[in-house]
Amino acid sequence: MNRAHRILIVLAGIMGADGVMLAAAAAHGADASRLAVASSVLLFHACAVLGTVALAERGIVHAKIGITAAGGFVLAASLFAGDLTLRHYAGHGLFPMAAPTGGTLLIV
Repeated sequence: MNRAHRILIVLAGIMGADGVMLAAAAAHGADASRLAVASSVLLFHACAVLGTVALAERGIVHAKIGITAAGGFVLAASLFAGDLTLRHYAGHGLFPMAAPTGGTLLIV
């Protein structure tokens, strides 16, 4: 397993942990719909990162394409969930169009 795969696996673990924390916050907070959405995005895409790394590691997809896709999942989900979370807690987003940019990247 190469270094990029290990880093992506660690990032997927962090995304999963953050997703669980946001789910707990959403369950206990008033008007926390943004947190619930951010949680779902992180949890689903943490699994997608792990799956993509596994496919690349086994040679089922081209390694560079797999690593690029997994990195894109991490970046895009982080932008999307980070923007929603910051909007909930701080009242403003990361930067203009951060969530739509993350969402568009996830679609791509």
